[in-house]
Amino acid sequence: MDFANRHVVVTGGAGVLGTAVVSMLLEQGAHCTIPVFDDAEALTYSHRHHAGITMIPGCDLSTEAGVERLYAATGELWASIHIAGGFAMDSLEQTDKAALMRMIEVNLVSAYLCCRAAARAFGPQGGRIVNVAARPALEPRRGAGMTAYVASKAALSAVTQSLAEELAPRNILVNAVAPSIIDTPANRAAMPTALHDNWPKPAEIAATLVFLASAQNLSTSGAIVPVYGRS
Repeated sequence: MDFANRHVVVTGGAGVLGTAVVSMLLEQGAHCTIPVFDDAEALTYSHRHHAGITMIPGCDLSTEAGVERLYAATGELWASIHIAGGFAMDSLEQTDKAALMRMIEVNLVSAYLCCRAAARAFGPQGGRIVNVAARPALEPRRGAGMTAYVASKAALSAVTQSLAEELAPRNILVNAVAPSIIDTPANRAAMPTALHDNWPKPAEIAATLVFLASAQNLSTSGAIVPVYGRS
């Protein structure tokens, strides 16, 4: 996959999965623009000194102003990968409107606004948008005890498919990946008795994300790609 001289936005690029995606993009010659929420995150980011990285600090992706500032810094955009989001697990009785709206803001609204800004920033050659859904968005019965999260990710999956149809005439391909539980240190600590080796690894998920964002993806659009490992 060739990203030489291509500009790519990666939201959540400083997280575990985002770092794997950015590493792969930099190896392929991309210039990556990454929003970071605070200065502390920017100071500890592993790729902060790489010439192919532009960090935009203090960027609130749930606001139009924050998203517009991010995309104004990209030049002519080739791809926009939306990993930023949040997770909450609680019963229906313990999930009030504020908690529901929090999941919608961080998982749906942020990605929607980034899709909108990316579509405006793409040049005449088109571009690629890749969102991150989740396995329970495709299999909602697996989402018992996390219904607000599931609803936000299911809505993002629907947005992905709708935009794929809307943006196809402009050669903008829109897809999403739907990981199961990602093999991260935090998830291992939270579920110490699970079969960790069966979970998809960040690098494995990154490979799927990067292909969907590449020029080598010539026709796949509107797909919600399961990335479950062996789980």
